[in-house]
Amino acid sequence: MGISASVKALGLREALETRFSRQKVQQRIFILTILIPLVISFALFWVYPVVRGFWGSFTQWRAFDPNAPFVGMQQYVKALNDPIFRISLRNTFYYTVLTIPANVILALLLALAIEASGRARTAFRTIYFLPVVTSTIATALVWKWLYQPSLGLFNQLLTLAGLPTQRWLLSPQLALPSIAIYSIWKNVGFTMVIFMAGLTTIPQSFYDAAKVDGANRWQTFWHITIPLLQPTFVFVLVTGVIGALQVFGPIYVMSAAAGDALPGGPNNSTMVVAVYQWLMAFRELELGYGSAMGLILFLIILALTLLQLRILQTRWEY
Repeated sequence: MGISASVKALGLREALETRFSRQKVQQRIFILTILIPLVISFALFWVYPVVRGFWGSFTQWRAFDPNAPFVGMQQYVKALNDPIFRISLRNTFYYTVLTIPANVILALLLALAIEASGRARTAFRTIYFLPVVTSTIATALVWKWLYQPSLGLFNQLLTLAGLPTQRWLLSPQLALPSIAIYSIWKNVGFTMVIFMAGLTTIPQSFYDAAKVDGANRWQTFWHITIPLLQPTFVFVLVTGVIGALQVFGPIYVMSAAAGDALPGGPNNSTMVVAVYQWLMAFRELELGYGSAMGLILFLIILALTLLQLRILQTRWEY
């Protein structure tokens, strides 16, 4: 019996060792086939472009030119002394101020209205979310036609109302606000869905307790809904400002008049940093200068994001 038990124990041990050995082989195969390609692709498509762009901003880097001499901070000084870059910075902040407050307020009102709409909630949510999932280029081209001075829908409505027509995208004063209106229409559905998700996290017992205490709808909204939506406000404002400062697609599509006209017109009234950076880097082939502008925009976004997080992170407890 003793010898038989020892043989069985030895066999069990060998079976366990074989199983563990197979698991190690499977783990190594998993690492080789899944993790290593992911690490390589991350390093190749994320880390390398960032490092290359950062280094390129300190050089006289031009496309197709193997010589890129080190010039230190010269590209940054050039950008800060470039009048068009300063205009693009001003327009970028102007566009952010035009879009973010209106987008947040409108999205919150829509979320409250749709949450109170009962059975029609799903239908309204789908309708307002449709522009978010629609192509930016397609919707921007449609809105470009709506703003068309002679045949566009908006001027026809103004004519029917007896009001003077506008030049919209052809006017230096109205071009950027017109694009901002389009962006609000395009993105309000996404912000609305975020607010709807935030509203569902507020316990109903808080509203019931407020009703028992005699609070009216405004007091309930101001003292319960708004404070408890604070994490949602932080997310919406931080991501919204980051997206607005990086705006490119609507400006590129709607500001180019036709044919080979450059975006950013008329008279640089819609020129934003991302578009000007693209023009310098890929049209003028000044990749070092474009990288420097991108780094300046990144530092601005980083500073504003940290400032927003510091200001908005107020904890509310009931």
